Amino acid sequence: MTVTVLVPDDDGVTALTEVAGVHPVRYTAGEPLPAEAADAEVLIPGFPWSSQTPALLAELPRLKLIQLLSAGAEDWVGELPPGVLLATCRGAHGGSTAEWVMAVLLSMFRDLGAFAHAQNERDWTPRSTDTLQGKRVLIVGAGDLGRQLRRKLEPFDTWVTMVGLSARDGVHGVDELPGLLTDSEVVVLMVPLTSRTQGMVDAAFLAAMPDGALLVNASRGQVVDTEALLGALTSGRLRAALDVTDPEPLPPEHPLWKAPGLLLTPHVAGSVRGARRRSYVVAVAEIERYVQGELPQNLVHGEY
Repeated sequence: MTVTVLVPDDDGVTALTEVAGVHPVRYTAGEPLPAEAADAEVLIPGFPWSSQTPALLAELPRLKLIQLLSAGAEDWVGELPPGVLLATCRGAHGGSTAEWVMAVLLSMFRDLGAFAHAQNERDWTPRSTDTLQGKRVLIVGAGDLGRQLRRKLEPFDTWVTMVGLSARDGVHGVDELPGLLTDSEVVVLMVPLTSRTQGMVDAAFLAAMPDGALLVNASRGQVVDTEALLGALTSGRLRAALDVTDPEPLPPEHPLWKAPGLLLTPHVAGSVRGARRRSYVVAVAEIERYVQGELPQNLVHGEY
């Protein structure tokens, strides 16, 4: 038996061509589907996600599995026809996202932005900065991203605490957050966007963080109450590094652009060379499992 897989780019076709039992078919979002799409059991949506992709579902009567190239699944949860499975690309982007977190932490603690400004002004004024060494870091999200970050943080002599939606060995439960926040100099958000995490970081969450602490959001913008964060930044009590915002993209007139103590990037933590190749390594392995009659390892259950 051969499984037809709809693929959004030539890289995907190449990656799947050698997989036994798979027939990759190239499609382009927004254009008519090829005739072979009528037999497609697997759909790989484009990366980045296209707003036109959900319209494809009505044209795929044999669809059984949607294999994402992203780790986030919030755009698809609750939108699938009955009986269609959804699998994420967990494992492909954790390293690059953790690397972004390391970059912003080192930049902010070592004040590289100010030194770059001094370079432009030809101002040679040596001074001391803060350091990442010895910092107490709380990682909220104990999946692939959180584990990758912990592995990168520990060689910097940081004290890392992990929090997951439920407690397990080496991981605190989310119900323990209020007590953990008060002693954390850095709080990094690496959770999926679900009904439980939307607005998780509200005024009470931020108030529990100690003065001078740093909030880093590498998850989704809606996890943080933007107005509450703006208040904490404007007062000078907290600092933040955001790769994601709510709203997104951030309008030019939004006050976050000029908020003090904020380092902001436009949702690029996972946007690195080789990201597509790493995504297809995971996607191909998941599709191979499906073809062999197994369930994908990154199958979404409920909201995640």
